[in-house]
Formats: sequence, structure tokens, C-alpha cells
Amino acid sequence: MNPKELDIQFQEAVERINAHTDPFPADFLLRLYAYYKKATNNYGRPSSKKQIINAFKTNALFQVQDISEEEAKKIYIELVDNYFLYRK
Repeated sequence: MNPKELDIQFQEAVERINAHTDPFPADFLLRLYAYYKKATNNYGRPSSKKQIINAFKTNALFQVQDISEEEAKKIYIELVDNYFLYRK
């Protein structure tokens, strides 16, 4: 898959998540958060009003620090595809 195709698939996956109205499991959201931030090269500080949530988000970002933006996009797409494939 070339970079343009990857970007298109990534944006489609983001749109699927944003359009979904049911709540997601917290661990799934943290993984999406970390891979999205890495994929978009957005390293702003977590901005939750609750320190514990910021700590979890920071930890999630720490766990993906050694992968490339391209790999983060691929993993994000895979997470989204698997979630919608296997959810009940």
C-alpha cells in the first residue's frame, strides 16, 4: 500500500470511530488515542481534568514511542477493522 492509500484508509478508520455512537471499552480508547497521536505526529499534553486519565494517556503514548507514523496508522486501521468485525 502506498502512502496516499494508507492516509485514505487511516482517515476512513478515524471517521468510522468518530461516527460510532456506542461507548468503546476504555482500554481500546487508550490504544486508539496513542496510535492516533503517533500517526498524526501530535504530541500535545493530555488535557483531561482528571490526573489519572492523563497518566493513562501518557503511558499509552510512551508505549508507542518507538514505532513510525506509518506503522501507527497501520495498527490504528487494524484495531478499528477488528473492533467492528468482532464486536457483538
